[in-house]
Parts: sequence; C-alpha cells; structure tokens
Amino acid sequence: MIGKSVSHYEVCEKLGVGGMGVVYRARDTRLGRDVALKFLPPHLSLDEEIKQRFMHEARSASALDHPNICTIYDVDEAEDGQLFIAMALYDGRTLHDVLADGALSVDQALEYAIQLADALGAAHAAGIVHRDVKPANVMITADGPAKLLDFGVAKDEHVSLTEPGSSMGTIAYMSPEQARGEVVDARSDRSGSRPSARSRGGKRRYGAQLRRSR
Repeated sequence: MIGKSVSHYEVCEKLGVGGMGVVYRARDTRLGRDVALKFLPPHLSLDEEIKQRFMHEARSASALDHPNICTIYDVDEAEDGQLFIAMALYDGRTLHDVLADGALSVDQALEYAIQLADALGAAHAAGIVHRDVKPANVMITADGPAKLLDFGVAKDEHVSLTEPGSSMGTIAYMSPEQARGEVVDARSDRSGSRPSARSRGGKRRYGAQLRRSR
C-alpha cells in the first residue's frame, strides 16, 4: 500500500492497525495537505447493502463540527472496492499511549473527561452514536485539546441502517447491550466513556465479564 495512490491521495506510511482497519498517513494531492487515511476491513466491502449502510453512517458522522471531534474530510472507496475514510491528521498521542507512561493527575483526567463528554454530547445531539469510545480513539493533541477519533463505526440514530444483531466496536469497551448485538443509543457511548475517562490505571471495565461470556 505504501507509495500507492488511492483516488487523489498518495499513501506515505502506516500509522497503526486496529480491529476496525488500518490507518496510513497520506498526502492529499489536490489540497496539498497530509491526512489520516483509514481503510476498513475488506469484509465490509463484500456486500453492497453493508457498504451502503456504512457509507451513509460515515457521511452522517462527517457532518459533525466540534473542537473535540476529529474532522472527517472524505468517505470513498478504492478501485478494488475497499472503503476508506480520510480524516484530519493531528500531531499528538492517543490517550492509550499517554496512560502507558503512568497515571494521569486528577486535574488532567477531569479535563479530558469534560472534553470527551462535550464531544459525545455534540455527536448525540446530531443523532450520532460513536460505538467505539476507548482510550485509543482519543487523541491528546500537541497543543492541548483532546480529539475523539474514529467515527468509522458510528451509527445514525435517525436511520436504521446497521444490520440487526451485529456488534461493531472494541469488545473490552462495549456496553453489555452492544456486545449482545442489541440496539444501541447514546447510553452505550456513555458506558464506554466512563472507563476511558477513568482509565488512570489502564484497567478495562468489562474485559473479564466478556471473556467469561464467550
């Protein structure tokens, strides 16, 4: 993938790999800026109905405009049909990496929790449920503000497009109803944000419970 062109983006380097896709640094040749390019897992592109559901939900999330939410520039598919999202590229570290260095102070934890709550409040007011709130999806930018990343599995509450019975997100941070594949709403994000905001010791809230339920 490195060195290839996808639409008007030139892929430069791999930034990370997660359960919901691979993220690359890419160059937007039209606007002359670097972006984060996330390719979703190939199985999401195999079924046309699934593809349309995802495209609609991602486009809904791209309409969000908030200082603590990552900006989505583009949602498209490569020539091979693989879906991708172009997002703002921020200089900073994820909350997951910050926590790996040690516990946050109470003031820091409170500041990030407030910013995360503000971001989720704006998304929920627009009818968007994130569905994958976790420390790895919170970027602590170099100039201070936290950014909620990765609305790639977001759900539009106004339109029932996500397949019933499906579970999207990271299992260790899912609410119980999300893990069971039931209907989710803003309360599921609040359930995920609590362990993210209080992960001063890096502990996961539901990990043990979900491992026992398999």
